[in-house]
Amino acid sequence: MEELKVTTVGQGHSYGSYKDDLQARLKRIEGQVRGIQKMIDNDRYCVDILVQLAAVKSALQQVALMLLESHTRGCVVDAITSHAGAEEKIDELMEVIRRFTKS
Repeated sequence: MEELKVTTVGQGHSYGSYKDDLQARLKRIEGQVRGIQKMIDNDRYCVDILVQLAAVKSALQQVALMLLESHTRGCVVDAITSHAGAEEKIDELMEVIRRFTKS
């Protein structure tokens, strides 16, 4: 994954500079999900549907990783460098990572 250039903008959200990219990815995923619905309506082969589901899962993981990287490079770094709530931000980050990596 390419490294994100993150700056904190707006109300502390560091993903603002690539919000359009996130939205475009999510719209693409939405289209993929609609395609899967049509595949089911058309009684497509199970394996074909499963392949598409795996693609959606992967695409969602990429969006999540982008946000996780943004949060780490923006919010967490800001908290650590300013010594304002650094421990809480690290705890929050670790909890998100735990949730994200659960099977």
